[in-house]
Amino acid sequence: MSETQYLSRPDGTRLAYCATAARRTDKPGILFCGGFKSDMTGTKAMALEAAGRQQGLGFVRFDYFGHGQSDGAFLDGTIGRWKEDTLAVLREVCVGPQIIVGSSMGGWLATLAALALPDRTAGLVLIAPALDFTEDLMWAGMSEQQRAVLLRDGILREPSQYSDQPYEYTLKLITEGREHMILKPGIAYDRPVRILQGMEDPDVPYMHAVKTVAAFQGGDTRLTLIRDGDHRLSRPQHLALLTETVLGLSR
Repeated sequence: MSETQYLSRPDGTRLAYCATAARRTDKPGILFCGGFKSDMTGTKAMALEAAGRQQGLGFVRFDYFGHGQSDGAFLDGTIGRWKEDTLAVLREVCVGPQIIVGSSMGGWLATLAALALPDRTAGLVLIAPALDFTEDLMWAGMSEQQRAVLLRDGILREPSQYSDQPYEYTLKLITEGREHMILKPGIAYDRPVRILQGMEDPDVPYMHAVKTVAAFQGGDTRLTLIRDGDHRLSRPQHLALLTETVLGLSR
């Protein structure tokens, strides 16, 4: 396992990351972007790190502001802030072009980073990608009562099936997220894109992945639907598919 290091940001906070140096400099590296309130020690990140090391590929995983081992309060985070974190790691930690792998919210941030720095990317692998989720999945899925609480208190707390701690959504997350919407205008990205999506995902419905693949305007965009797949896609067979997909692009 790679040693945790820290990248200083202009505001004095630090981002935690782990980087594996490449032995194959003729191949793109891999940058992993985790999901909402997850961290860089998750199953998918660790499986890809091990696979990348076997193949001699550079690999970087990191924690966004307010996540995992990085500085900051989670509730102060926004899509724009986490996008800038991703770009900072891509610019300052990664070496050469990267296959950016994004899980859930990380799929949105990976795509935003690829659009901002296309020459630093070799392709995208998106796992249950939650592009535009603050509006299309979160705000659109709230009841009138939930919206009223959020507008009144500036924060909404909901039970999480993944943790004893509730999910916490701020009004700022919703309103700031509207500045980064990319599905409706379409996504002009000309490198390979692979999307893996479970059809039994309760958090990101598979029809959202269908909408996402339709938004990409490049020719080499492929969607793989997994009939029994959930949101995490962390079962052994799903990790094998993810690894095969990422290594396939690296070749």
